[in-house]
Amino acid sequence: MTGIKTPIDLNLLTFIIAISFVTNTFGQSLTNTKINGYKGIWFQLNQKYEYGDKYSGALGTYTAKHVPLAIYAPEVDKTYFVYGGTPSEDQRYLLCMIGEFDHKTEMVSKPTVVYDKNGVDDPHDNPSILIDNAGYIWVFISGRGTTRPGFKYKSKIPYSIKEFVPITEEEMTYPQPRYTDFGFFHFFTKYTGVRQLYFETSKEGSNWTEDTLLAAIPEKEGEKSGHYQVSDIYNGKLMGTFFNRHPNGNVDKRTDLYYIQSMNFGSTWTTVSGINTTVPLLDLASPAKVVDYASQGKNVYLKDMGYDAKGNPACLYIRSNGHEPGPKSAPYEWCITKWNGKEWQTHVVTTSDHNYDMGSLFISDDDWKIVGPTEKGPQDWGVGGELALWQSTDQGKTWKKTKDLTENSTLSHSYVRRPVNSKPPFCFFWAIGHSHQLSKSELYFGNFEGDIWKMPYNMTEEYEMPIKVK
Repeated sequence: MTGIKTPIDLNLLTFIIAISFVTNTFGQSLTNTKINGYKGIWFQLNQKYEYGDKYSGALGTYTAKHVPLAIYAPEVDKTYFVYGGTPSEDQRYLLCMIGEFDHKTEMVSKPTVVYDKNGVDDPHDNPSILIDNAGYIWVFISGRGTTRPGFKYKSKIPYSIKEFVPITEEEMTYPQPRYTDFGFFHFFTKYTGVRQLYFETSKEGSNWTEDTLLAAIPEKEGEKSGHYQVSDIYNGKLMGTFFNRHPNGNVDKRTDLYYIQSMNFGSTWTTVSGINTTVPLLDLASPAKVVDYASQGKNVYLKDMGYDAKGNPACLYIRSNGHEPGPKSAPYEWCITKWNGKEWQTHVVTTSDHNYDMGSLFISDDDWKIVGPTEKGPQDWGVGGELALWQSTDQGKTWKKTKDLTENSTLSHSYVRRPVNSKPPFCFFWAIGHSHQLSKSELYFGNFEGDIWKMPYNMTEEYEMPIKVK
């Protein structure tokens, strides 16, 4: 289905839904139904090593390459958020979910199933979210290469999560949609090499351009290429992306750091210093390269990116000595690479104990913050840990831990996500679960003062108060 964006025939979709859910434990589709509580998906990759799986745990807010997962809408004073859910502890398969937090009532709604994944338990299929200028909520459902298609869904009513209608079906993994001054802009991945970066645009969301290849850099001529990216938008016009490189398509050797940007809806691309860059990027030594980590033997795991008040980009990532969990790949260094207006600078924030520890970067006029599982958790050498708040008052050069957000936990906290235009108290949200063994997974949110709430795991009312835990 390469290059194809198929508009959904709603009558056909209804028929398919009616007959295709024999694999569903419930015997019917849960799409557009409410779930009685916030139940996150637990997952393991089953790539085993001495110190555990390559990654496993609470992955309801996975991956870092699904961006964004939450948006605050001031028009209705609500934060909308998506995640990978599951029907219950005993029935583990993926439901692509959306919930809302009402800042006026401080309640959360029962979450809605935007798309029932029919027995798939892989959170690589988790959703991401966009809200357009008319208030319609769009949920981009990730596929997985060419084996499972991706979908775009749109709320039937502005600012409502009651019902969603399908718009397109296409090959689409790691969706990163944004609403810009020009319309819809979407970074995503296709498996045309191994993992190659693409983008597409749309004025109104229904009709999309052909997929444009953004980056496919081989290490040597004739070899495969692969990339992961994180992206963001600045002032409604500037779209930028940091990405790494997978030598011969091998994700276990991901390395290097690149950055390109566009000010005109993807018509042309430049480096951060304004050098015109033809896409797709195919040159290993492209001027878009920010840091040569291959020569240092370092792996690069992208987490988040953002812009300062001047539009200078910064990237948060972990660099390590390899893909295997445990001390063999240590140190797991949390790094910031930023453009200061003249040159790229890289600074180390702290260290943790796993490549898939994931936090978010918050850049404001006053300071920079990172919230993530940087502290030792209840399960050694696993995904997640205890959450901490880090702060920089010199634009990311030096960092100080200012608060331990969680302590003495029995389960690990993982994949802390940053809402677009976040408003307290829903400043970030995440999931908890055992790092190595199948467990219950719950969702939490918190603020920078250290207050933490748990979303209700079981709900009887349409709106309920989250549970204050700290």
